[in-house]
Amino acid sequence: MGRGWKRNRATTLVPRQSLTRQLFFKALKQNLRIKTFVGTSANALQIQVWTALIALLLLKYLQLRARFGWSLSNIAALLRQQLFVYRDLFSWIDQPFQPPPQLAPIAEQIPLSW
Repeated sequence: MGRGWKRNRATTLVPRQSLTRQLFFKALKQNLRIKTFVGTSANALQIQVWTALIALLLLKYLQLRARFGWSLSNIAALLRQQLFVYRDLFSWIDQPFQPPPQLAPIAEQIPLSW
C-alpha cells in the first residue's frame, strides 16, 4: 500500500454515482416542479421517475434543436404556457417572440337532415 497502490474502481464510482443521482433529482425538482411523489410503492416511484426522465429528455432535445439560446428552466416554463396555443413547436423554439399564426376561419357547418 505504498506509492504504487492504485485506487480501486469501486471507490471512485460510488461517490460519482451518488452525486449523479443527487443532480438528477435536483434537476427534476427545479425544472419539472415536482414537489413530492404521488405514489409510495416501488412501481409507482419507478413510473414517475421514468416519466420525468422522458420529459427531461424531450426538453433537452428541444433545447439542443433550437437556434434560440434557451436555458432548460426557461424552455420548461414557457412550454407550459405554449401548450394552450396552436402553433408549430419547432418554429416556436427558434423564434419564441413571434406571435402565433392566425387560424383560418371555420367554415359553416352543414346542417344534419333527418
